[in-house]
Amino acid sequence: QVHLVESGGGSVQTGGSLRLTCTASDSTYSYMGWFRQAPGMEREGAAAIYTRGFGTYYADFVKGRFTISHDNAKNTLHLQMNSLKPEDTATYYCAAGGGGWYSLLNARNYNSWGQGTQVTVSS
Repeated sequence: QVHLVESGGGSVQTGGSLRLTCTASDSTYSYMGWFRQAPGMEREGAAAIYTRGFGTYYADFVKGRFTISHDNAKNTLHLQMNSLKPEDTATYYCAAGGGGWYSLLNARNYNSWGQGTQVTVSS
């Protein structure tokens, strides 16, 4: 498994922006994703990326507002979040995996997870 560490969470007002970063201990993965979980809710996939350039995927609730990117040289994953809404409030988790059979926004595809970083959006 890959060791993942997230950073960049915080508190912003509605309409604000945050940039999340996930640093991986190595590059033994084929894809990475950002998931989020609000209190009392299931974990849901927000965005994912094939790290060798085969595409990006976004959940409908973040399309047009969030951008996922990966720096192969630094083994880092980013999530640029713009136009944030109160409903984006959640703990955001970075994940990495390879060889899965499910959609990249499905948590079952991933075997490595970070500890999470809190994002709070106030109205």
